[in-house]
Amino acid sequence: MASVKTGGASDVAAVTSEIQDIVESLKSAVEQKLNRSLNVYRAISYRSQVVAGTNYFIKVAVGDPDECVHMRVYQPLLHFGERVSLVSIQTDKRLLDEIEYF
Repeated sequence: MASVKTGGASDVAAVTSEIQDIVESLKSAVEQKLNRSLNVYRAISYRSQVVAGTNYFIKVAVGDPDECVHMRVYQPLLHFGERVSLVSIQTDKRLLDEIEYF
């Protein structure tokens, strides 16, 4: 997991299997927001922010080698019994675009 500062976003980190699983679980929500099917759908990197749960800011490849989206995902604390949710998405991103808080 990326180094985390409570309240602030972590440094960019390489994707873990946990992050890829989160991304996979939200594929249909992303496709719905983009209004298209995604043959390419792979997490590239991410940042996290510890709040009352965790916000993840995830760069995901969705098309040609340079086409990406940035996802903001919220994972509540386990004892709340809620599921991971897609909070928002930024489109028209490229592989070299930095992941920023949004």
